[in-house]
Amino acid sequence: MTLTTVPITDDLLRGALELEPTDRGLVPHRLPAWARAQCPDPQLAMAESQPSGVRLALRTAATVVELDVLVTRREYVGAPLRPDGRFDLVVDGRPAGSTTAPGGDTWLIDMTTGSFDLRSGPVGTVAFDALPAGEKDVEVWLPHDEGVTLVALRADAPVAPLPDRGRRTWLHHGSSISHGSAATNPTGTWPAVAAALAGVDLVNLGFAGSALLDPFTARTIRDTPADVVSVKIGINLVNLDLMRLRAFGPAVHGFLDTIRDGHPDTPLLVVSPILCPAQERTPGPSAPDFSHLAEGRLRFVPLGDPAEVASGKLSLEVIRAELARIVAERAVDDPYLGYLDGRELYGEADHAELPLPDDLHPDAATHRRMGERFARLAFERLLAG
Repeated sequence: MTLTTVPITDDLLRGALELEPTDRGLVPHRLPAWARAQCPDPQLAMAESQPSGVRLALRTAATVVELDVLVTRREYVGAPLRPDGRFDLVVDGRPAGSTTAPGGDTWLIDMTTGSFDLRSGPVGTVAFDALPAGEKDVEVWLPHDEGVTLVALRADAPVAPLPDRGRRTWLHHGSSISHGSAATNPTGTWPAVAAALAGVDLVNLGFAGSALLDPFTARTIRDTPADVVSVKIGINLVNLDLMRLRAFGPAVHGFLDTIRDGHPDTPLLVVSPILCPAQERTPGPSAPDFSHLAEGRLRFVPLGDPAEVASGKLSLEVIRAELARIVAERAVDDPYLGYLDGRELYGEADHAELPLPDDLHPDAATHRRMGERFARLAFERLLAG
């Protein structure tokens, strides 16, 4: 067996908006450099550089594909080790394997003090060595919740970019739930599940802790080619207690106006938050509860007072009502604009069966359920045609 090194170029990647050369390799980004420069927030920097929805997309007869990578993991002081991120193999649209990468860097994070300590590690190799013979479509989905630097790609046959299959491109923006928090693998996040069922190409701009109606995010969506766009708005605004009702409505209008500047006739779906009982009527901010961290359990607790809603603080109930009102008003002049109540993806009955493990994020089974429902509700009902 002879493996040939294949240059990693932009056209071999799907779901990334930029490929940054560094002295250690190529870093896929989900926000362009100009947008990253406008916000030095370390939470956003970590989230957008975690390649949720990003995959190598190849056409090849190779039976062996190897990828040298430098992953960046997180380790939390006082907590059990997190599972290593998965690399998922998809061949001709079907799951064909999953593995992890050895080595890598580690951020040691102390959530009680907010300190970060980076420990450097070696490059590791991800190998898939039992691919079927003959020409085929091969995708390697990168971990959705770890940083990944691409170092080298090798195969035992020529590799070309995956050809255009005439699929629509779906661009989605949301919070950590859309990013894939608590999903076990990159093809198991609810947007990836929905995209596979609907037969669309995913661009996932779900940023953990960072769906905050930022103007640079709206401009990024505006400038990114897409056939279908959805924006899931609300939970992070409440978590951070970022704005009041007076600011929220105009900010939503401005966000949608900017998207419409680049996508005037593109189906655009506004999605409100899924059910989160802790913050339905209680405004933020929310804070982590570390009391059971050593057992691997972390909860998020709202610190606001429901009485503060009367003075303009945002709860999830307030946000849903305001989003529904805004979309109804805009839809009079915008026939391509739709609204989906997030509780249709995860509501009261779902919570009784599949409660949120940390009172905020859905687990792997809930991600699948949400993806199945979004594929049916959004693509078949709201965004058809």
